[in-house]
Order: sequence, then C-alpha cells, then structure tokens
Amino acid sequence: MVTENSLKQNTRDTIEPLKEENVGIFQWSKQWYPVAVVDFLDASCPHAMQLLGKDIVLWRDGSGQWRCFEDSCPHRLAPLSEGRVESDGSLMCAYHAWRFDSEGRCISMPQSKDKQTEAKHCADSKSCAVAYPTQERQGLLWVWPESGSQAVAQSQLQAPRIISELENHSDRAEKLFWYVRDLPYGWDFFMENVSDPAHVPVSHHGMSGNRYKDANYYDMIRVKEMSTQEGFSFEVKPPVLPNAKQTINDFQPPCYMRIASTYEGGTQMILALYAIPTRPGWCRHIGCQVLVKNEEGKRPPGIAFFALPMPVWLGHVLAPLFLHQDQALLHYQQKNLAKRGKDKWLNAVYTPNPQDKMVIAFRKWLEERAGGDIPWVSECNHEIPHQERDTQKLFDVWTTHTQQCMVCQKALNNINRITKLAYLASVVCLCLGVLVDARAIAIKADLTASEQMTTTFSTFTPSAGFWWAIGSAILFALVGYVLKKFSRLFYVYEFKHAHND
Repeated sequence: MVTENSLKQNTRDTIEPLKEENVGIFQWSKQWYPVAVVDFLDASCPHAMQLLGKDIVLWRDGSGQWRCFEDSCPHRLAPLSEGRVESDGSLMCAYHAWRFDSEGRCISMPQSKDKQTEAKHCADSKSCAVAYPTQERQGLLWVWPESGSQAVAQSQLQAPRIISELENHSDRAEKLFWYVRDLPYGWDFFMENVSDPAHVPVSHHGMSGNRYKDANYYDMIRVKEMSTQEGFSFEVKPPVLPNAKQTINDFQPPCYMRIASTYEGGTQMILALYAIPTRPGWCRHIGCQVLVKNEEGKRPPGIAFFALPMPVWLGHVLAPLFLHQDQALLHYQQKNLAKRGKDKWLNAVYTPNPQDKMVIAFRKWLEERAGGDIPWVSECNHEIPHQERDTQKLFDVWTTHTQQCMVCQKALNNINRITKLAYLASVVCLCLGVLVDARAIAIKADLTASEQMTTTFSTFTPSAGFWWAIGSAILFALVGYVLKKFSRLFYVYEFKHAHND
C-alpha cells in the first residue's frame, strides 16, 4: 500500500540533496527587469505597465532615452500614462498640465500665481515624480524597480541578464524576432513550464514533436548547483530535440530561462525566455530564438517554422499558435494550486519521474531562497484573479499584445486597407462585367436588327470580357474574405487540445 508519506519521500528522492548557501533571501526589488522591446513601443505617447504589482509608465524623453516613472502624478495622483509626451521631450500630466523632465523633476505648473511662485513649488521635492533607473540593452528596455539616489548607485553595480551569445559571438549569432505577450498566469508557472521539457511533445503536438511517439523517458542532470543569486541549471539526457547533442536549461533569477541546444558540428540554438512578474496571476513574457552558426557558417535548426525568414509582425501573429497550447493548462493549473495553498506545492503534486527534477528544484529555490512568492507592493491586490471560462477572454491577443505593439498595429492597419481595396475591386470588376456584357448585347442586337435576323436575345452568350471581369470579382472578394479571417488572429486565437489531431 502506498501511503502519503511514501509519496512525499518518492517525490523528494527524484533529485539529489541541494547544497545550501548562507547568502540570505533573494532581493526581488534590487534586480533589472526587461519590461518592453524598444522597437515595438510608440515613442509619441506614454505606456502603462505593471512590475512587481507597481503601476509604472514608460516614455521617451527629448534625448531619445526611455524613462520609467511611477504611474502617478504627485499633484492629485492622476495616471501619467494618460498624459502626453510634449515636443520639448517632457512628460505632461493630462489633468492639470504639470510637466516633468527625464529625472522626474517638475518643470511647469501652469496654474501658479506667477513665475516666482511656480519656481518655488517646482523646487519642492514633493512635486517630483517617482523615477526608476532604466537602461537599454539588446533591444530591451530594462527597469530597476526602486527609486532614489541609492537605487541608482546599486543599479549601476549590477548587470541585467542579457543573452551572452549576442555579446560573445556577435559575428556568428543571429537573433530572430522578439515577441512580447502578457499571459494570464503567474511568473512562477511560466518558469515551472519552461523547466519541464517533458511537456513539449505532448502540449505542442504537431508543432514540436508528437504526443504518441516522442513522450519518452529522459533524465535531468544538475550541472550548476543551486545559488540564491545565480539560480541553477540542468542538462536533459538524452536531449529532447532531434539531432541535438546536448540541451541545458539554465535558470537565472529573477526572470531569465536560457535553453541552449548544441548540435553536431558546433552550432547552437538558444531559446531566450524572460518572464516578468507584473501582478498576481499575470506575467509578461519576452522571448526570442538565437541561432549561433559554427565556424564554417552552418546554421542550426530552430523551433518549428519560427526560424523561417518572415516579417516581425507575421512572427507575432503566428506566436499564439505555440503559446496558446500551454495557456489554458497553466491558467487552470495555477487556480488549482491556489485552492490547495501555495505553500503545499510538494504535498499537492505527485512527481515520481526524473523529468520533474528541475521543476522541483525551481519550487525549492522559490520557497527556500526567495521568500516563497513575489513580494508584491502593499497597495496591490494580492489575490489571484478567478479562473477565466470565457475562451474569448482567455485567448485574447488584442489586449495582451496587439494594442501594445506598434509593429502589429501598423500591419493590421495595412491589412485592413488591403481588405477594403480588395472588396472595392471586386465590386468594380462586377460592375465592369455587367457593362461589358450589356455593351456586347447591345452591339449584337444592332447587328441582328440591321441584318433582319430572327435570333432572339436569349441566344446571345456572354463575352470573354464578361467572364474575365466576373472571375476577377470573385478572386478579389476571396482575397478580401481571407484577409478578413486572417486579421482575426490579431484579436483572438482559441485553442483546444481535444481538436489538435
């Protein structure tokens, strides 16, 4: 008979004892977080976002540098994200037109009695917006979620978790498109998922493997000991990806999972996956593939068709085909664990196989080294949102990506224009066809009358020009219809595993 205690022991025995470090608890607020891809942001306006439960606003100043403030005007706490970026490069609050420079200093209070009074009030520290340190690296905007001079000094002593291959092999490393998406499950469930190669051929059946042929045995061998600050890593043996010689999953806190696969000939494929804790029950994912050529210039394979040459917007439209295969599973998994209590993870699950070693290690790191959960700000609602049963909302793409991505908005506008032009061309071709046929009938009628023939109009057949016009009308209408259906992927993409044959 299997008892509860034996199940717990079996779970713990799937990994070796982890070495402890006397280095204290991981400091969540003293880290760099990648919050956005710079090229996807609209520089003409501010952008609202959340980080560790804080409401923040991103905006670009007159020098071309992206800044991050608390999304709250010091005057009456109106959101600065509803304001404007002015021509002089300052951020204006849309409530009373207070304006702030790149450091958060108030530089204008229009309602002041006179210039002297305005200068006095602007010099008061209470008039300043709360500013957070920022930097741009590898196309990402990074934010340090503490403010003040001490925070600036501390942030300068620590480097963000960048993709090392883009620095060390810049001549041979090819970064494919970045993708950004807000996901309806927590940071911890994202990291748990990407620590688990066993789910790939099953959840991503047809996209990356086959659930019936590729759900095989493998082991997870720890290659980097657990560290509070540096995380840990495991090697997948044998590698799950076809033709790979070695695959290593490397967790680098607070938000980077580097999955490196090495192939015959020395090529490498890096999955750079970031997960940023935004608010309880949600995270922001930023990720890309990096293909590292060998010395002969040979290129490694990438993940599915995402390694093929394609415009960035198309890669963004197709990304949900992959992401949504995990989405419902992780969203509901999070809710199920919440019902049992987050501190009961090891007791709530049954993990007898070695494939779960890294998942267990991640949960142990979170529990023993990082306080057990994200230290959300006190004003944030710490409760996880209720589970979403409306699939239109669960698989929403518009609010979680498209409306925040300038590249996709431009592509959608162009597709909508082409759709309208296609329908218009269809109507024009149809009208031309009718006119061409009517003219042909009129000409034949005149010939019939002049030759005093007895042939009736019913014997007249449409001209070749008529059929060309009608065919073109059908073709343009079909193009418009297909584009209209395709544009829906910018808004929602529903998925169900039961229908994924």
